[in-house]
Amino acid sequence: MVGTVVFASVPTPLGEMAVAVTEDGVAATCWGDAGALRARLAGRLGLPEAGDAGRAAPALTELAAYYAGRLRAFTVPVDWRLTTPVQRAVLGTLHATVPYGRAVTYGELAARSGTGVPARAIGSIMGANPIPVIVPCHRVVAGNGLGGFSGGEGVESKRWLLTLEGYLQPTLDWD
Repeated sequence: MVGTVVFASVPTPLGEMAVAVTEDGVAATCWGDAGALRARLAGRLGLPEAGDAGRAAPALTELAAYYAGRLRAFTVPVDWRLTTPVQRAVLGTLHATVPYGRAVTYGELAARSGTGVPARAIGSIMGANPIPVIVPCHRVVAGNGLGGFSGGEGVESKRWLLTLEGYLQPTLDWD
């Protein structure tokens, strides 16, 4: 059996978050509508789309709870098929060892992963993370600041997520 993929989305304070869910788990998330995710992943996944909206419900429920500040750890299964073995090792280490409200530097994650990937290459792996938020690449920061972020509105989305988790203090808005 080849398997299938289901696409769905949930509104968040950072915009719509779309998910792609296979029988094995969440294979991808992105900000934007599910149609854009579907178009981007059609060839990469090589799976026919199923109409089983119920399969995506657990991921959507957990994402909504996370963005509302009610969920600190995702329990939905992750499907790593869109990652290389090295990406899987680094992202898996991140997923397993950096909890809500914490962060690690690129260098710390490089060392923790045991892959031999240099710190400067960790940023590229974070930028290629197919499952942001659930696999929390926003929790990887530079030694001298936030570092980059390719999801949502870039570094401002990273700042918002780290503030939600209490890693960063809210900033005052003088407007």
